[in-house]
Amino acid sequence: MNSKSIWQADTAFQSFPKLQASKQTEVCIVGAGITGITTAYLLSKKGIKVILLEADQVLSGVTGHTTAKITAQHGMIYAELMETMGEEKAKQYYQAMQETIHFIQDEITQHKIDCNYEKQDAYLYTNDEAYLPALEKESEAYRALGIQGELTSEMPLEIPFKQALKMSEQAQFHPLKYLQFMLDEAVKNGTEVYEQTVAMDIEYNRRHTVITKDEHRVACDYLVAATHFPYIDHQGFYFAKMYAEQSYLVAGKLEAEYPGGMYINAEDPTRSIRFATLNNKDTYLLVGGENHRSGEEKDEKLCYENLKAFAKDQFDINDIAYQWSAQDFTTLDKMPYIGPITKGDPSILVATGYRKWGMTNGTLAARIMADTITEKNENPYQALFSPERFNSKPMLKNLFSYNMEVAKELIKGKLDFPASREIDELDLDEGIVTTINGERVGVYKDKEDKLHALDTTCTHLGCEVHWNGADKTWDCPCHGSRYHYDGEVMAGPAKEPLRKVSLDD
Repeated sequence: MNSKSIWQADTAFQSFPKLQASKQTEVCIVGAGITGITTAYLLSKKGIKVILLEADQVLSGVTGHTTAKITAQHGMIYAELMETMGEEKAKQYYQAMQETIHFIQDEITQHKIDCNYEKQDAYLYTNDEAYLPALEKESEAYRALGIQGELTSEMPLEIPFKQALKMSEQAQFHPLKYLQFMLDEAVKNGTEVYEQTVAMDIEYNRRHTVITKDEHRVACDYLVAATHFPYIDHQGFYFAKMYAEQSYLVAGKLEAEYPGGMYINAEDPTRSIRFATLNNKDTYLLVGGENHRSGEEKDEKLCYENLKAFAKDQFDINDIAYQWSAQDFTTLDKMPYIGPITKGDPSILVATGYRKWGMTNGTLAARIMADTITEKNENPYQALFSPERFNSKPMLKNLFSYNMEVAKELIKGKLDFPASREIDELDLDEGIVTTINGERVGVYKDKEDKLHALDTTCTHLGCEVHWNGADKTWDCPCHGSRYHYDGEVMAGPAKEPLRKVSLDD
């Protein structure tokens, strides 16, 4: 089973060096996913000097693990936005997504980017009678907002469903081939790219200075934090204004012809469906879903197995060749935070909270931030997505519920000590949380029979991490930090690794 995403297995990127010395630039972008690369591309076309820093390898994060739907159909969202924010802002949200779809299409057409781009209709469907009124309400929101769509009792895909809401003229593509073009162009235009370079902090002098883990410095006029979760908070309190959710994907080669369309259901468990062409010849079915809050004590292996079972039951698939997972953040009002990190510092920009719709939201974020930096006319959507916005109706309610969940997990982790288990009983490639000398310790035995023992206390705010047996990671249920099995940070908000524990006593 290939643990890389289908996109990563089909794309070979050039490698970039690690930052070895301090630098100066006009714009420093931290994070080489769709937002960081698109921002670098847009700025470099304007002749702006850019340095792009990536903690791992380019496109190794969330963008490399997406379903890659280019759509404004973001689940059941428009009726809710109309209710909580009003018709005008809900319409703006849709318009922003549609303009982003057209931007991506225009770039692909103009530059003849070979990225398997195809227009597809998108379907939001349900097979649960209880969801039919909500689907009808969403359809009414479509009509009110002028969205091209309709309720239908027919779909090209023959799967069990009762009704579907169709949004026409959406699209799908191969995200890494698309972004490979943008990255190559940015480099040609003078952008410097550094991999294996972890941004840790920022220093405030005459110019902002990014400080890396190796204590090199990048002085800049503008800083763009495009790191999934902002690597700096700067009194933005983003950890309290979002929650992280994990989702899973599997892909298998289709033996029969795929009828077209992109699909996602309204009820739980989520089932997201599309097809993709690999090596420009083989057609694969992608099935995603099984969402849950990151770090919850779930059987992650079962999440994959449920998706595989659905794919094999509903489609002509004999073998599932790929499986991977992704994590994304949801904000207090379900719209991303894009723009200056705080009102008092317009030269530090963030983009986060894409709610699993990163192809449109990530591209939109890049365009807003590039407009802000180039001092063009203010982007018409800047105020709508500003991190400083406050929509009291959804935000107060969710601020309380999100953080009550965090408090529950924090207390649970401190009081719920696991039973001690003999480490010698561990199988290869198995991890556990156990008690050693009264201390909560996570232990993983790798495939070479080496033990990795760690303090399970998250280095962000002290919650207790849980073992993810499918991805071999330590996941925090409070704010979504993820660590490799050896304790190194995989995804923030944590910056420091988990403390190693000696087993020699």
